Amino acid sequence: MPKIDESRPFIPVRIAILTMSDTRSLAEDKSGTALAEMIAEAGHQVADRAMVRDDVAQIRAKVQGWIAEPGIDVVITTGGTGFTGRDVTPEAVKPLFEKEIDGFSIVFHMLSFKNIETSTIQSRACGGVANGTYIFCLPGSTGACRDAWNGILKWQFDNRHRPCNFVEILPRLEEHRKG
Repeated sequence: MPKIDESRPFIPVRIAILTMSDTRSLAEDKSGTALAEMIAEAGHQVADRAMVRDDVAQIRAKVQGWIAEPGIDVVITTGGTGFTGRDVTPEAVKPLFEKEIDGFSIVFHMLSFKNIETSTIQSRACGGVANGTYIFCLPGSTGACRDAWNGILKWQFDNRHRPCNFVEILPRLEEHRKG
């Protein structure tokens, strides 16, 4: 059970949401909409939201643009983490990672297993850090996005979460670039 230290003031983060789809429009994007609602409900800011085709160059360009923005702390993608021919999100995003957050995938699969059992192996959900920005690639299903947000990200992006969280180390992600 997550522990929240109510004596600490909440610090919102700025999160961009990218959906991959060859068939839907932003208006039909249930997973991206669910993420935006959960992010806002948690007190964070949706800094930007976009949709691109399942194309390595388009995905990578959008994520690169966002990680270059000082006004974006986190990028969450939804879609393209399976292993069909069109699922290319990890191939587009992982080369940008300076550090991979291996535990994210492990915990995501543990949570997902409770809901969809062995079907969780069909996801290549992943997380990493690039240019001082957290990046998480989630499956395209609304259920998977809810599992990732409610089970992991909601708590790690709450600076009051104990014993530790992603927010308190956010300023230190780029220590290696200084002096």
